[in-house]
Amino acid sequence: MTTHPAARAMRATPEGLLWEPSERWVRATAGGVTVVDSRHPLLVWEPRLPVPQYAFPREEVRTDLLRPARNPLTGRHTGSTVFYDLEAGGEVRPDAAWTFPADDLAGHIAFEWFPRTGTGLDRWYEEEEEIFVHPRDPHTRVDAVPSSRHVRVEIEGTVVADTRSPVLLFETSLPTRYYLPRQDVRLDLFETTDHSTRCPYKGTADQYWSWRGGGAVPPDLVWSYPDPLPAVAAIRGRLAFFNEAVDLTVDGERLPRPVTSFSASLRT
Repeated sequence: MTTHPAARAMRATPEGLLWEPSERWVRATAGGVTVVDSRHPLLVWEPRLPVPQYAFPREEVRTDLLRPARNPLTGRHTGSTVFYDLEAGGEVRPDAAWTFPADDLAGHIAFEWFPRTGTGLDRWYEEEEEIFVHPRDPHTRVDAVPSSRHVRVEIEGTVVADTRSPVLLFETSLPTRYYLPRQDVRLDLFETTDHSTRCPYKGTADQYWSWRGGGAVPPDLVWSYPDPLPAVAAIRGRLAFFNEAVDLTVDGERLPRPVTSFSASLRT
């Protein structure tokens, strides 16, 4: 009898790696060349990293494009000592791929995404959807839910947004983000910047704003997704603030500023 995928348990290796099979069709390109075309990827979590990576069966990788690394970055990945340079599209990308030492993962190759210029692959796809930054964690949930809560945002004592029609974005391990209608935000108090970010769950936030009023306020604390991924389409064009850097009042209750992985980068 075939076991349903949902019943498969995450597995651990003696090296501290966690892994589980994925049924997504994953492809990746470099220099216009398809380097990975896999229908049997594994998701792998390293002890030091909060997000997963993909590892692919060798037969679903263009191994003819891989060469033993000239300067292998041993120590970069858990226990890994075998690294490969990638030759694709007329250029060499050092340490672009590696193997994990675990017996469970033998015969699989992992690739860098975009952590270092000239190393990661260019574009990644799950089925027909392009994905960014890292694989989506199947144990992370992101929900964008319209609400009638009363949300007020203050910066340095100034009310910069006030609405009763937010969209609340609930994301595993992060505080609730409040996406507000543009007309309910005092954008005249902000200036646009050229900052942009990518998220594997929401898409590309290529609209950011910074506070004009001075003081101990970090830059780029307001953002918007003009064209979000379909799963969170309800946030399209709305504006959100870093809870970590503003004062939020929801239904009359002042929320404490959370401490998250973004807090350090928001220090002025």
